[in-house]
Amino acid sequence: MAADLGELLVPFMPTIRVPKTGDRVYKSECAFSFDSPESEGGLYVCMNTFLGFGREHVERHYRKTGQSVYMHLKRHVKVKTTGAAGGAIPRRRNGKVFLDLELNRDFNGEDYEYEDEAKLVIFPDHFEIPLPNIEELPALVTIACDAVLNAPSAYKKQEPESWEEEIQVSRHARSLRQLDNGVRIPPSGWKCQKCEMRENLWLNLTDGSVLCGKWFFDGSGGNGHALEHYRETSYPLAVKLDTITPDGADVYSFEEEEAVLDPHLSEHLSHFGIDMLQMQRRTENGHHTDNNPRPRVSEWEVIQESGMKLKTVFGSGYTGIKNLGNSCYLSTVLQVLFSIPDFQRMYVGNLQRIFDYSPLDPTQDFATQMAKLGHGLLSGQYSKPPMKSELIEQVMKEEHKHQQRGISPRMLKALVSRGHPEFSSNRQQDAHEFFLHLINLVERNSAGSENPSDSFRFLVEERIQCCQTRRVRYTQRVDYCIQLPAPIEAATNREELLAYEAKRKEAEENTRAPPEPVRARIPFTACLQAFTEPENVPDFWSSALQAKSAGVKTSRFSSFPEYLVVQIKKFTFGVDWVPKKLDLAIDVPDFLDLSRLRATGLQAGEEELPDLMPPIVLPEDTRAPEIDEGAVMQLAEMGFPLEACRKAVYYTGNMGPEMAFNWIIAHMEEPDFAEPLTLPSMMDPLPSTSDSPMGATPLDNLPPEESIAILTSMGFPRNHSIRALKATNNNLERALDWIFTHPEEEESDGLSDMADTEPNDNAFSDMNSHSDSTLSPDRETSGPRVKDGPGRYELFAIISHMGASTMSGHYVCHIKKEGRWVIYNDHKVCLSERPPKDLGYIYFYRRLSSTFPLLSPFFSSYSICYKKKFHIQHLQDKKVKAQ
Repeated sequence: MAADLGELLVPFMPTIRVPKTGDRVYKSECAFSFDSPESEGGLYVCMNTFLGFGREHVERHYRKTGQSVYMHLKRHVKVKTTGAAGGAIPRRRNGKVFLDLELNRDFNGEDYEYEDEAKLVIFPDHFEIPLPNIEELPALVTIACDAVLNAPSAYKKQEPESWEEEIQVSRHARSLRQLDNGVRIPPSGWKCQKCEMRENLWLNLTDGSVLCGKWFFDGSGGNGHALEHYRETSYPLAVKLDTITPDGADVYSFEEEEAVLDPHLSEHLSHFGIDMLQMQRRTENGHHTDNNPRPRVSEWEVIQESGMKLKTVFGSGYTGIKNLGNSCYLSTVLQVLFSIPDFQRMYVGNLQRIFDYSPLDPTQDFATQMAKLGHGLLSGQYSKPPMKSELIEQVMKEEHKHQQRGISPRMLKALVSRGHPEFSSNRQQDAHEFFLHLINLVERNSAGSENPSDSFRFLVEERIQCCQTRRVRYTQRVDYCIQLPAPIEAATNREELLAYEAKRKEAEENTRAPPEPVRARIPFTACLQAFTEPENVPDFWSSALQAKSAGVKTSRFSSFPEYLVVQIKKFTFGVDWVPKKLDLAIDVPDFLDLSRLRATGLQAGEEELPDLMPPIVLPEDTRAPEIDEGAVMQLAEMGFPLEACRKAVYYTGNMGPEMAFNWIIAHMEEPDFAEPLTLPSMMDPLPSTSDSPMGATPLDNLPPEESIAILTSMGFPRNHSIRALKATNNNLERALDWIFTHPEEEESDGLSDMADTEPNDNAFSDMNSHSDSTLSPDRETSGPRVKDGPGRYELFAIISHMGASTMSGHYVCHIKKEGRWVIYNDHKVCLSERPPKDLGYIYFYRRLSSTFPLLSPFFSSYSICYKKKFHIQHLQDKKVKAQ
């Protein structure tokens, strides 16, 4: 038999590989579906590419690649009979087979046992060889099989790429001794017991001492009394008071000298009277800021509809998504997108074509992974009601709710977040930013095919008026979402808010319990009014005056999208630049009419500003250009000429030695490579038109000249550099990425240029014509494609956030399907009883074609004193967060 197996495998030996360092072995999930070793058909792992395939898709891979040898993995799971001891953890009967394989089953506290089975399968005859079979298999095959079975999963290999360092569980957590000294920690008024400091406070989990930390805990400073206390008492664990949320807190181990995890933190805090579910609000300077933590309790309960007997639903379109730790921001966005017909048609309707034409590694193909997830959500294969026998078993165990397990978005998340400093981490992220990021990926991967993001794209008309000359300029930009300010001063319960604030401050000063919180209630019309208010333009240069002047900008809709996305700007930054959330409720309507916000273009009697741009002003003092000498020395130590290093650092805008090194490699062959640095004043200025005063040039919306100079110094053509900067809102790093993904010869098509523009980037058009609400979709032939139509909408989806910051808390979405609201809370999908329409963060509207009474945005006259300091723009938010 040994000789027979050896002879059988001889023709396939060149195709069998042993996994090397860096090879990813996908043995826990199919590349085209969510089949796993626990699925009925098991999982087939290619012994050449190490990709995993379900029974339905393995034949496709065989036909496409000709690879014949696969390892078939199957896991048999059954409920373990609990003995007298009870509580035993799941055990493996064949532990070596699936070493390091994640379990797809949520055990929910029950005890399971399972048996793993592995065998080699040779296609197309499906000849099976059970494993292990060391004596009968050739040595190379045995080594390869053993390496595959013991290799860590593909997802575990990606963990070191995370921007977060993995935090370990403290060895003191389980056996921590807590003193029964009657200490109770109040919800506010904290201060160090030795120096009365009110910031950077740490609660010792043994005796309840509240003491200040040192600067290296969080950079805010302190006198080190918490560390001194440990040296005196040896009490090892402390928790930072202003980080306690339902998701956890920052815990530090003095003995282990590092941040740690405490799985029993809730119990340890309750010993001192702290209920983690009550600590929903981060604090500032040791005491509560604008809002009290308790509003977060009701917010969590209302949004998740806690306490209600929600009916679980199953079937097509009602599949949940597993939470990978902090991935609910991704899950909610994907649930909403795949409830939209355009995305269903693009990815699920073209499923077979996408799969058939997918690349050899489908795990790295955006369309394939979107189609895979869309099919998982819409097929109903992973959302089936329990069998009758299971229902009887649940009743016997007094379990009246059957929750589906949901599908895991690990493969798609790894792909769409690759290289992104925030989404590639395991931290919670902003759902709005992820929505824009995903739309950008859809745009980039839809060239030459149907683009489902067209349904969100619209044009915004920006009108800027010079306050001195009263002349105007009209421009258009592409956008995918409107951000509505939340003017607190327009709250209908303003007097109640003022009274609450006074009581809160009084209670804080007297170290008493804070009063019952009050949530600001703001009319939706006030948010729209604030959005349309004129806005001052900083550093406005008037082409009519040829000088800086005061300018005012207003924004209107040049087109109305098929699906309108509205974000409420609930998040802002405190004086210490810590993101915080405004506690407010907005009466968002079910039906919305924005027709009166349509742009009108240049009006009779208005005079346009001249098409001139400011003259390029070069620095007068060119003797000392700003150069990062540290980066220069790093390059010089590599052996490059000093002057060449100075030029490289200067021309790359002090962006670091790596960027400067790339410049050096690109310019090493130039004759003046080692010549002294040529200063900006010596560079040839742009030619100016003879009829333009003061050296002004025709206005072509040129990016800053210094940015253009940096890109051209790297060897890129000037026109290509200008287009890249325009397409990326003058962001140098993104412009470089744009250049590499947009070869110069492809720039002739203006439409493709606009299609690759990222969301919220300025993309100007020379067109000042404005259509009425009856125009048909795709009216543009030379500009960005938009699906214009009436500005009347119906609410169909809500993404809500619970928590004090976008970087913490939890996201839930509600979607209206088949005339009823459904709540998607990770893997749990239920019929909604009370959708939290007033507490949402992102609202999704779809266009209505029929006419019926709608809410007009200005049906009431609100006199709003709109103060700019209360509202930070989206791009500023991203910049601060990046820093």
